[in-house]
Amino acid sequence: MHSHLLNIGPLTLHSGLALPDVHLAYTTYGRLAPDGGNAILVTHGYTASHALLAHGSGVAEGSWAPLIGPGRPLDSERFFIVCPNMLGSCYGSTGPASINPATGRAYGAQFPDITFADIVASQYALLQRLGVRHLRAVVGPSMGGFQALQWAVDHPQFVDVAAAIVSSTHLPPHDSMQLSALHTLLEHDAHWNRGAYAPGALHETLRRLRIDTLITYGMREVLAAQGLSVEEIGASIERMAVEWSRKFDPCSLIVLLRAAQAFDVRSQLSTIAADTLIAVARSDVLFPPDEAVRASLSATRGTSRYLIMETPMGHSSSGPAHQLWSDEFTRILG
Repeated sequence: MHSHLLNIGPLTLHSGLALPDVHLAYTTYGRLAPDGGNAILVTHGYTASHALLAHGSGVAEGSWAPLIGPGRPLDSERFFIVCPNMLGSCYGSTGPASINPATGRAYGAQFPDITFADIVASQYALLQRLGVRHLRAVVGPSMGGFQALQWAVDHPQFVDVAAAIVSSTHLPPHDSMQLSALHTLLEHDAHWNRGAYAPGALHETLRRLRIDTLITYGMREVLAAQGLSVEEIGASIERMAVEWSRKFDPCSLIVLLRAAQAFDVRSQLSTIAADTLIAVARSDVLFPPDEAVRASLSATRGTSRYLIMETPMGHSSSGPAHQLWSDEFTRILG
């Protein structure tokens, strides 16, 4: 694994506003072919990072580590694999925690609204600078799946396979993804200061939020499958929450959730030429099986597969239960 930070310069957003100086953090594995055509883009979810494929906690960092390596679904001997931290996040890429060149202070709550088309545009600029001329696949979990489908819509001739895992063509309503509730939670923290908080100041609020999120999204079941006791599961979830809460920026939660709520490619599926795979877990409370989504994939111009995974791990299943979808991904990839 090689970690990098690249300045892609200014980026004009679809809103017409411009970010004057955009950086993207990313990791790479394997080697780019001379023709620039053997790349796979791995896109991460809402609160994860470009360390999705690295060995780590198995949550935001490391949950997809079992997929990468020689002979694995993300074969680093065959493919050049790029995993960027998405625009608007807070692990090195430009986002609310970044310094606004116009003020010399962090953007904070003044960071502009972005869309998944903006996130894809930043990634396209990154890949162009890396010499990537074609993507064999874009694959990712949850909001990473949004990116994969947005790529297939925006660059239909650039992508062979778009795989959205524990994801969908849009964000269904769920209590855990309500922007008003998130605003209320953050604003009730005395350290919020209208979005001009000190780094790490909302640690305790984020810790509680993370515990609730991990439990809702199936982390208890993931840890139970590893043989942990009830006490060990509770302690592990607490450690994960503390670690994440010390790193994640609260305004990134708002920016990325707002982008997710605006994401909907159902009316654009006919523009997709890539082969598509959407895989969902029956136990996922956020992206449960949806027969309307399954039927809508017939509008794409490539082959499509809608896969329902039988696992108790819910929204957390994409990495630890990857065998339930990665064989199909490998088959489509060829």
